[in-house]
Amino acid sequence: MSDDHGRFIWYELITTDREAAKRFYGEVVGWTYDDMTSGDMTYSVAQADGNGVGGIMLIPPEAKAMGAPPHWSGYVCVDDCDAAADKIKSLGGSVIRPPSDIPGIGRFAVVADPHGAVFEIMKPAPMETQRPNPPQGTEGHASWHELYAGELEPAFAFYAEMFGWKKDEAMDMGPMGTYQLFSNQDGQIGGMMKKPEQVPRPSWLYYFQVGDIDAAVGRVTQAGGQVVNGPMEVPGGAWIIQGVDPLGAMFALVGRRG
Repeated sequence: MSDDHGRFIWYELITTDREAAKRFYGEVVGWTYDDMTSGDMTYSVAQADGNGVGGIMLIPPEAKAMGAPPHWSGYVCVDDCDAAADKIKSLGGSVIRPPSDIPGIGRFAVVADPHGAVFEIMKPAPMETQRPNPPQGTEGHASWHELYAGELEPAFAFYAEMFGWKKDEAMDMGPMGTYQLFSNQDGQIGGMMKKPEQVPRPSWLYYFQVGDIDAAVGRVTQAGGQVVNGPMEVPGGAWIIQGVDPLGAMFALVGRRG
């Protein structure tokens, strides 16, 4: 396996109003944007300190036809996109969009784990300069990845087999079950738990790093978003919120207090 296999390398928001989404996350997270247009499609690359973090685009027609709401998704790096897609199917997952090329960017597929949580896999195209891999906690970048799983143990086994992720600490949350932290080559990068009843389907949630969490809450509400959980302190002293942007996409922030 390459050094990047199993790393989250990109985050993508599909939404109903690209410009409104740009304004919201620009105000809340501090991103600037580089718009790229091809034909009738514009893709806005979100940047933190000049480095690409993710992209914002309108919901593609094929996704809209399937009833896809605005949502964030994450791309996991793989050594071979086609082989990884086949392996996902062999492990009980599904391939929603078969592997295809983005010229100059890489080969990707839209997939789902055996319980239906959707994510992307990508084999990046060779680059002249190596992608930066900022340390966890760098403002403007994603710093935590959370899976609301259909069933915790089978879900973890799937991702461990696919990407080599390892179990880390496990936290007992009482009636909510176990919160299983997991690690890759960069250390702890996320956690998994069986989805709460109020979460409609198994899904991933991505946490973007900000500075002061209370200031961030103010920016969320002022920009038209809604905080649905938090601020809440988590082990290690960080503070988190979970929210919904003005167009209906779930997102999360992690920061500090005081």
